[in-house]
Amino acid sequence: MGAATTSHHRRRRAVPWVLLGLWIAVLAFASPFASNLADVQHDRAVDYLPASADSTQVAKIQDRLPGGEATEMVVVYHRDSGLTAADKATAAEQIERIAGAHQLTDRPQGVPSKDGTTLMYPVASTEPGADEKARDALVNDVRDIAHSEGGLSVDVGGAGALQTDAAEVYNSLGGPLLYTTAGVVALLLILIYRSPVLWLVPLAVAGIADYLSMGVAYGLNQWFGTAVTGASSGIMTILVFGAGTDYALLLVSRYREELRRFERPYDAMAAALKGCGPAVLASSGTVAAGLLCLLAADLNSSRGMGPLGTVGILCALAAMLTLLPALLVLFGRRVFWPLVPRYGSTPKARRSLFAAMGSSAGRRPLTVLAAGAVLLGALALGALNLPGALKQEDSFTTKPDAIAAMETLARAYPERGTQPITVLAPTGRADAVLGEVRGTPGVATAERGRSGDGWTEISVVATSAPQSAGETATIETLRDRLDDSLVGGASAQQLDLADTNARDRMIVVPLVLVSVLLILIALLRSVVAPLLLVGAVVAVWGAALGIGGLVFGPVFGFEGTDPGLPLLSFVFLVALGVDYGIFLMHRMREESLKGTEPVAAALTALRTTGGVIASAGLVLAATFAVLTNMPLVSLVELGFVIAVGVLLDTFLVRTYLVTSAAVALRRKVWWPGALSREPEATTPPKEPEPVAVVTH
Repeated sequence: MGAATTSHHRRRRAVPWVLLGLWIAVLAFASPFASNLADVQHDRAVDYLPASADSTQVAKIQDRLPGGEATEMVVVYHRDSGLTAADKATAAEQIERIAGAHQLTDRPQGVPSKDGTTLMYPVASTEPGADEKARDALVNDVRDIAHSEGGLSVDVGGAGALQTDAAEVYNSLGGPLLYTTAGVVALLLILIYRSPVLWLVPLAVAGIADYLSMGVAYGLNQWFGTAVTGASSGIMTILVFGAGTDYALLLVSRYREELRRFERPYDAMAAALKGCGPAVLASSGTVAAGLLCLLAADLNSSRGMGPLGTVGILCALAAMLTLLPALLVLFGRRVFWPLVPRYGSTPKARRSLFAAMGSSAGRRPLTVLAAGAVLLGALALGALNLPGALKQEDSFTTKPDAIAAMETLARAYPERGTQPITVLAPTGRADAVLGEVRGTPGVATAERGRSGDGWTEISVVATSAPQSAGETATIETLRDRLDDSLVGGASAQQLDLADTNARDRMIVVPLVLVSVLLILIALLRSVVAPLLLVGAVVAVWGAALGIGGLVFGPVFGFEGTDPGLPLLSFVFLVALGVDYGIFLMHRMREESLKGTEPVAAALTALRTTGGVIASAGLVLAATFAVLTNMPLVSLVELGFVIAVGVLLDTFLVRTYLVTSAAVALRRKVWWPGALSREPEATTPPKEPEPVAVVTH
C-alpha cells in the first residue's frame, strides 16, 4: 500500500512538469505563425465595409480594373489672404513633379475656389494597385513633393491619403496597446495580491496566451480567410489580458482557500479547479458564444472581430486552467510570500465590505431593487443625448493631414463636393449611364474613367459637401435610378456602414441573448436566475451607453458616435458582464446544495466572491479603459462604454441588485430546478415508551 501511494504521489508531481513541457512545445509550434500576424493585418476600406453593400462591391471591382485599385488624392493649396501668382506657380511646379514621378490616370487640373484662397488638384494613380505598402509610399512621396513653403499651406487629402493616415494609426496600436495593457494589469495585480512575486505569474501566463492567440489568429486568416484588422487584433489582446486575468483571480483566490485545507499544493489545486472550474468554463463559454454571434453580422469588421475575440478568450482559458495551475503548484506556497496561507490556518477575521453590502441589501431587498432600477433607467436616458453618426473628418482624436485637407476644402468650396462618388456601370451601357448620372439632381460633374472586367468607372462630383444631407440624397437618388450599376466611394461607404450596423443589431442582439441564456440555464439548472442575470446586464448596457451620451459631446468634444458602438458594446457587456453573475450564482448554488438557507446562501456567496469579483471587474475595466488613450474616436468610445459598464456591473448590479433579487425571490430564483422546492420535512424519531424497572 505504501509503495502504491508513493508511486501515485510521484505521478501527480509529474503532471505540472508535463503541462509545462506541452506549453513549451505549443509555443514553439505557434511562434512562426504569431510573428506573421502583422503581415496579414489589413485596414483597407473593404476589410471594414458591409459584405453585401454596393460600396463593397465597388471597392472589390476597382481592384480588378486595369492597374488595380486607384489611389485618389487631392492636393490642396491654401493661403488665408488669397493665393498669389507665386503661389500658383509653386503649385503648378509641384504638380508637374508629381506627374513626372508617378503614373497618374490623367493630368491633374487645378480647380480654384471662388474666394481665391484655395486651389485643389485631384490626383489619382493606379500605380500601387491594391498593395497597401505601395499606396502608403505613393501618398508619402506626394506629400514630400507637395510641401508648404513661404506661408503657403499645402495638405494632401482624399480617400487614398485618408486610408494611409488611418493605416498609420492602426499600425501604431499594437505595441502601445500591448505595453499599456500589460502595465495596467501588472499594477492592479500588485495592489490586489500585495506580493512581490505572485503578480508575475498570471501576468506572464496572460502574455503567453496572447502570443498563442496571435498564432491561432494567423491560422484562421490563412485557412478560413478571417479578416484581421487593427481594431480586431487590438480587442483580442484586451480580451486575453482582461478576461484571462479575471480567470486567474478566481482560481488563485480559491487556491489560497484550499491551501489552508490541504497539505499538498497539488491536492489544493485539484480542489480549487474542481470548485471554480465549472464557473470559469461557463463564463468563457458565454463570452465565446456571444462573440461568435457576430458571425451573423454583415459588417466585415464586426464579423471578423467575433472569431478573433473568441480565439483570445479560449487561449486565455486554456492557459489559465493548465499553465497557471502547473506553475503555481511548482512554485508551492512560497509564491504567496509574504502572505503565505499555512496548512490548517484560518484567515484573519476582518470586516468585509461585501458582507456589509450584502447585509444592507438583505434587510430591504425590494427597496434596493427599486432604487437600482430607477438609477439605471435614469442613466439610460442619457443615450438620447448621443451625438449623430461619426463622420470621417471626426474619426481621429488628433487631426491628420487628410482631415486638415478635407476641412479646408469644405470651407473653400461650399458650392460643390470635394470627394468623388464612384459609379460602376456595365461597359455596354456606360455612355447611357453617364448621361443619366449627369442628369441626376445634385450632380455637379461626371467623367468616364477606366474600363475592364465588364465594368466602366464613372467619377461623380456632387454639388453638396461630403457626408452632408444633400450628398446622401444624391447617392440614394443615383442608386434608385441606376438599377444595373453600383454606387460607391467614401461617402457611400459611410452610408452603408450606418445602414448595415442597424441591420446587424436586429439580428445579432437576439442571437446573443438566446445563446447566453441557454448556457446559463444549462449551468444553473434554472430559468429565473438566468433571466435575472441577462436582464441585469442589459440594464447595465443601457446605463453605460447613457453615460456615454452625457460625456462624449460635452466632455470629450466628440462630434459623432461610431455606428458600430451600440452593437459591439452590447455584445461585450452582455457576454463579459454575465461572467461575474456566473461567479456569484455558481457559489450561491454551491451553498444551496449544502442545505444553506436561501438568504444565507446569497449573502455567503457575496461575501466569499465579492472581493475577487471586484478585483476582476477593476482589471477588466482598466484593460478596456486603455482604449480611451488610442487615437481613434471609435475605440475611445467603445473602451469608455465597456469600462463604465463593467464598473456598474461589478459594484452596483452584482453586489446590490442581483443579491437583493436573490434574497427577495429566495428559492424561487432556482425555479424550476430541484433547489426551488422546499426540502421535505423529516419526521422526528418516535420517543421510545418508558420501560418499567422492577426492583427487588
